Amino acid sequence: MRLVIQRVSKASVTINGAIYSSIQNGLMVLMGIEDADDDKDIEWLVQKMVNMRIFSDAEGKMNLSVKDVNGDVLLVSQFTLHASTQKGNRPSFIKAARPEKAIPLYEAFIKKTETELGKKCATGEFGADMKVELINDGPVTIVIDSKSKE
Repeated sequence: MRLVIQRVSKASVTINGAIYSSIQNGLMVLMGIEDADDDKDIEWLVQKMVNMRIFSDAEGKMNLSVKDVNGDVLLVSQFTLHASTQKGNRPSFIKAARPEKAIPLYEAFIKKTETELGKKCATGEFGADMKVELINDGPVTIVIDSKSKE
């Protein structure tokens, strides 16, 4: 499982010309799920994501988590995060999980995030053609992969 986490002042997802969900201060998270992922990946990544100290404290240092600042999370599934570009110029998505595997993991990730935050998590719609807008605050962008745990 791979996450691209962006600290944002606002973010939204539009589907078919209408805003589907939006947040203000918090995290815009793109999530790629691969076939080898399971509940252990969810547990590790959610804990990292909600407790990562990337928000500024009173002294302007990144010492606070999204939980500490009562921030929101917008979570969007994005299979292209598992693109392989080793051969040729057309990416291969062979590692990306098929919907029958990915959807239950995506839904479990949302539920775990909501439990940890103590509030609803904004989302995209799995498999939809989405337009994502955001204002990256900082900018702060962090990539985490549960398979490499760096």
